Amino acid sequence: MGDLLLKMEGIDKSFPGVHALDNARFELRSGEVHALVGENGAGKSTLMKILSGIYPKDAGVIIYQGQEVDIPNPRAAQHLGISMIHQELNLMNHLTLAQNVFVGREPRGRLPFILDEKKINAQTQALFDSMHLRLDPRTLAADLTVAKQQMVEIAKALSFNSQVLIMDEPTAALTESEIEELFRIIRQLRNKGVGIVYISHRLEELKQISDRITVMRDGRTVDTVDAATVTIDRIISMMVGRTIYESSPEVPDNPNPEVVLEVRNLNRGAAIKDVSFQLKKGEILGFAGLMGAGRTEVARAIFGADPIDSGEIYVKGVKVAINSPRDAVRHGIGYLSEDRKRYGLALGMDVEANIALASFEQFVGPLGVVNDGKTRATAERYVGALAIKTPSIQQLVRNLSGGNQQKVVIGKWLTADTDILIFDEPTRGIDVGAKSEIYKLLNELAHQGKSIIMISSELPEILRMSHRIIVMCEGRITGELTAGEATQEGIMRLATQRSVMVATDDNSSANGARVS
Repeated sequence: MGDLLLKMEGIDKSFPGVHALDNARFELRSGEVHALVGENGAGKSTLMKILSGIYPKDAGVIIYQGQEVDIPNPRAAQHLGISMIHQELNLMNHLTLAQNVFVGREPRGRLPFILDEKKINAQTQALFDSMHLRLDPRTLAADLTVAKQQMVEIAKALSFNSQVLIMDEPTAALTESEIEELFRIIRQLRNKGVGIVYISHRLEELKQISDRITVMRDGRTVDTVDAATVTIDRIISMMVGRTIYESSPEVPDNPNPEVVLEVRNLNRGAAIKDVSFQLKKGEILGFAGLMGAGRTEVARAIFGADPIDSGEIYVKGVKVAINSPRDAVRHGIGYLSEDRKRYGLALGMDVEANIALASFEQFVGPLGVVNDGKTRATAERYVGALAIKTPSIQQLVRNLSGGNQQKVVIGKWLTADTDILIFDEPTRGIDVGAKSEIYKLLNELAHQGKSIIMISSELPEILRMSHRIIVMCEGRITGELTAGEATQEGIMRLATQRSVMVATDDNSSANGARVS
C-alpha cells in the first residue's frame, strides 16, 4: 500500500427520523483495496454517497490528497478523481454501450452538435479490451443481461481514470467466472496505485480481495482491521454486536407429503426446456444453477409474468391456467422477485400501502371506500410479526434498508394469504444479520405449512435451507438432490451438465437424478 490518499473524519448525516452517520471515519491509501462492511442501515453506503457528492455532509471533514475538499455534487467528485459504481444499475437502456460509458463527455465531429460515433466506439472498445470483455460498443444496453450491464457500469467508472473507485456490491449479479474477472481488474487497478473502496456482504469475498476492512454499525465506525489476519467470526461479531454462526444448518423438519404445486413439461423458447417438478406442503425447495440457467424464467412463468409455449401447472391436484400474476395470486401463489425495487415494491409509497398492495380488494368496502383502519392494523401486525425496522408504517419504503424492504415484500404476500411463495434471490444485497432473520422467517413459514421455492446463487444458502435441491443448466433441470446428499461440488457438477431427465415422483433414483 502507498501513501494516505483519503481521510474522512467526524462525518455526520441525518435524514428525517434517522441519524444515519454519527462521527463516522474512514481512510484509504493509494494502491489499496479497503472493504467497508456492516449491516444494512449501518451507514456505509451513506458515507460513500457523501464522498461521491450525492449527499452533503452535516458535519466533519474530507481530506483528499493532502487537502481538505468540499464535494457538492457527483460531477465535482469525478473532477477530483472519485467515482462510484452503485448497487442499482444506472445505464440508459435506449443508448448503446459506448454512449452510456461516455454520456455527457461524447467526442464531437466537425460540427459540435454531431457525435463522433466512430471515435466513441473505438474508445469504448479499447476500454472493453483492457477489461477482457467480449462486448460490442454498438449494442443497446437493454439487450444485455444484468451481469453484463454491471460490467459496463464498471467500465464507465474506469473511463474517468479515477484515483478513488467506490464499488457498492459489484458482484451481486455476477457469476463466479465474472467475479474472478472483476477481481483481476481490481488487482490491476491496485497495482497502478488506485485506491478502491469495496462494499460487499460476501465476507469470504472480502478476505480474498481486500487489504483492510472497516466495520460500521449504527452509523458509527467500529474498527479497521487487517484482512489477512481477521477471522470471519470476528467481522460478523463487530458488524452485528452479537454472535451469528452463518454456516449453521437450518433445514426445517421433513415436509408434509402432500403435493401443493406440480409443474409438468413447462416450455418457453430457449429459456425453459421441458421443466417438471413437484413442491410439497411445508417444503423449502431450492433451485440452484449458474447465471442464465433459467431459474428466474421458470419462476416468472409459474407466476404468470411471462407466457409459456406449453406445459401444465397443478395447484393442490387441480390443473390451473395462469395467464397473469392476478391468476397466480388467486390460486395462492406469491412471487418475490430478485429485483425487489423494480417488481416487488412501490418505492414512492409507504410501508402500509405496500403491505396492502397485493390484496387491496379485501380492504375496500361496498361503496369503494378503503378501510384505513383495517390497512393500518394489518400493516402494524406484520411490521411487528416480521420485525420490520421502520420509524412508522407511514415511512416511504425507499428509505428502508434492503433487509427491511424484503420483509415488506414478504408481508405483502402474507397479507394476500398465499400458500406457495417463490423467493428469487431472497438475501441478495442483504447483510449477514438480516440474512439470519430472513432464514428464520422462511423456517417459520415452512413450519406453518407454507410451501417455498427458493432460488439462490449462493450455494451455502441453498444447502443450509433446502429440503430438496433442483439444479438447472441452460433451461433444463439437470438434477435433483436431497438435503442429505447435496454438496457444493455435486451441485456445481449438475449446474454445468447439459442434458438430463429428472424423476418427479417418489420413485427417483438413489441420487435424485437420472443423467442421460
